This record gives sequence, structure tokens and C-alpha cells, in this order.
Amino acid sequence: MDPLDPYRRFQVDEFTYLTLSKTSLKINGPKSNEIDFYYILNVDVSDVLTITYVDQLGAKNEPVNALQYPVSADQKDQAASWAKHVLQLAYGSAQRCKRLKVLVNPFCGSALTKYRTFAAPIFAVAHCEVDVEETRYKGHAGEIAETIPLDAYDAIVCCSGDGLPYEVFNGLARRKDALNALSSMAVAMFPCGSGNAMAWNLFGTDDPSLAALGIVKGLEMPLDLVSVTQGDSHTVSFLSQAMGVLADCDLKTEHLRWAGDARFLYGVLLTIARNTKYPCQLAFKPTVGEKDSTKTSSGKVSQQLTSLPLKYGTVQDDIPEDWEVVPHERLASFYTGNMRIVAKDTNFFPDALPNDGLLDIMIIDDTISWAHSLEAIIQLPQGKCHDLKDVEMRKVAAYRLTTWKPDGDISVDGERYPFEAFQVEVHQGLGRVLSKSANSYQTVGV
Repeated sequence: MDPLDPYRRFQVDEFTYLTLSKTSLKINGPKSNEIDFYYILNVDVSDVLTITYVDQLGAKNEPVNALQYPVSADQKDQAASWAKHVLQLAYGSAQRCKRLKVLVNPFCGSALTKYRTFAAPIFAVAHCEVDVEETRYKGHAGEIAETIPLDAYDAIVCCSGDGLPYEVFNGLARRKDALNALSSMAVAMFPCGSGNAMAWNLFGTDDPSLAALGIVKGLEMPLDLVSVTQGDSHTVSFLSQAMGVLADCDLKTEHLRWAGDARFLYGVLLTIARNTKYPCQLAFKPTVGEKDSTKTSSGKVSQQLTSLPLKYGTVQDDIPEDWEVVPHERLASFYTGNMRIVAKDTNFFPDALPNDGLLDIMIIDDTISWAHSLEAIIQLPQGKCHDLKDVEMRKVAAYRLTTWKPDGDISVDGERYPFEAFQVEVHQGLGRVLSKSANSYQTVGV
């Protein structure tokens, strides 16, 4: 028997029937409608049957809508059973009534207004327990994550761009119980920045109401995190590391945030026009058919993340013997991605997976012609990097980049790092995020 049979059709009045399909609720009657189960937030039964859902076709600043039908006394038991079944279809394996620690960056555009307009009503209808706190200064989110009680919340929600998730992951990593904290506390983004890469990868959108819905319906997914050692520091990255064109076009266009995604294109064109190159040496751990050479840190680095073990030592240790060392005297751009999408409409790393223990590296030398540069600008964001002969792509589990030039820009998750050698290794599946899928990145809207 079809498991939907007992609930498939519920008559609420003489003319209106509520019908359940495999993917949606259909309202058949004078006011016909169809609502995908994913958009349904709650179903309440009293003297009225109330179906509350996220309405993408509704008023611009009113993300929540509701359908209401009177319920007679002899309908209540049936209505209650029907409502319970609809909620099971609406949430599936997603945790309901999540306990959320919400961090709002008030310096990030209109983050507070966006949260109050879009996220707060959706969280309330979904019966989430919410604790909201505004960050007061750079690094504050990391300090909060460093001391947050792990058993009090199911997720930390960052109302910001990608900067706050970076702080939160690093705060969790500085804890004495870092391994447990990173593997148990989920991190999510309510997008309020210019790039919003985390939201694009995990929810397939930067629409505020859909992202809030994604958090409510979000499934926990393991995420690779990356240790970055540089000088005497040890930090964590969740998104990307860059040097050259793509680092310049990010860090040198901060004053153009008002231009949105166009500032990145401007930065690329400007850097290419200057014909800038960044000679360096790249050493990396091969990923196939090689003996695994591991070592512990030499102790030269005063580590801030004492609980995160390093298989390959730090940037101050000798390069492991089984690593491949390649000089790049004419490097124009070095870019490493842990996620597919680095900003809206920029699917740079189509082969990236959330927890395979590998990073995708993209290398472009300055020998690339103007014509091929323009072709790359068009094709790289579309995930067609493998079709470009001037673009080298590879997967690695760890690498070290040693700069030979006295100055330049290095970007880690959009944050400026000193222009000096750094070493990276992947901690497979160590982090936790809320995602629309429990096992893959999203590409919707790209």
C-alpha cells in the first residue's frame, strides 16, 4: 500500500481538498495552490489548520505566508495526524527546532536589518531557539566560538560575509577541545556580504529568505578544514588560499565593495594589464600511488592551535622527502579552493568535494596571452577551467608555497596574510556545516 494513502487527500471544507504528492502539497479548490514540502515551515492544528511556509512569490520583505482552514471538532484528530505526517515530509531527516547562536556583524552592510526582516520570522515560525549577539570588533566572533558551550547550541549562524565563518572556525580551533568542538558544532551562513561563498556552496543561493530556510532545513555535513602555518602562526581555512591575480583582485578592491561582484572582474583586468608575476616555489604532497611521509612539528612554531595535529609538520620544518617540488618563475596566479563556488556566478572548482581530504589548485603563468586571459575570465567562473590550456589544475592533500618576490598579497578566506612562505594541509571532514545536502556542494544558480 502507498504509505501516503491514509493522508493523501484531506477535505477541509465542501470545496477544498489538500492533496499530498511525493514532493508537494496541492490545494485543490477555489484558491488552488501548490507548495513544495521543502518550503513548509510548520503545520498547526487548533480550531484552525494553519500551514506556514516560505513564499518566494509573496511580498518582497515578507518571506513567510500562511494558509488557514477552519477545523470542526470531529476533524481535529484527523487534522492532527495529517499535520504530523506533513511535517515529517517537510523536514525529512533534518533536525527540527534547532538551537541557534546567531552572530550578526553590524559592520557588514545591512546585516541586522536583513536578519530581522528575513531570518528572524522564519526561525520563529520553525520554533528555533535563537540567541542573537552582535559582534563588536574584528575577531569577536572567534572569541565567542572559543568559549561557547557546545551542548547549548546546535549551530552557530553567521550573519555576514565569509569573514565571520572564518573567525568562528578559528575560534573553535583555538579551544583545548578543538577536535571535539570542530566536529560537533555546525557552522552556517546567513548571507550579508559581497561574495557569500559559503551560502552559495551549501544552500545554492544568497537569497536571504532561502538561506534562512536552508538553515532551518539544514542537514549536518562534514567539511574538510585546512591548517595554514606561516611564520609562528597556525590558523584554519575553510574556503581558499590565493596569491597573485586573484588575491590582488580581492584584497586590492576592498574600496569597491559597493560595486558588488564586478569589483573582482575589475581587479583581474587591472592585474593582467600590469603584467605582474610572482616567482615562487611550490611543493606538494602527491595524492596517488605515493608513500605517505608524515612527521610531527619540530616545535619551532609557537602553535596557537595546540589540539590540531599536523601530519606534515609546519612551514618551518624541512619539506617531506616524498613531496614534489616545482619552481614557478613566472607565476601570475595561484588559487586553491576547498569549495566549488568562490562568489556568485564563479564556479572555479567544479570538482571540489566537501570531505575528500583534498584541495583543488589552479595555477596560471604570466605567459598567458591577452586573448587567453579574457577567455579565462569568461570560462573559469563557469567551471570550464579544464578546457583552458594555459590553466594547470591539480588535487593535493598538502602543499607549501615559498615566495621569491619581496612583496605582494596572500589571501586566506579573503583575509590578508603576510607575503611570505606558508604551508597547508587538509584535516579531512573535521568541520561541520549545515547544508541543503548531507554529502555534496550545491551548484544551483551558477
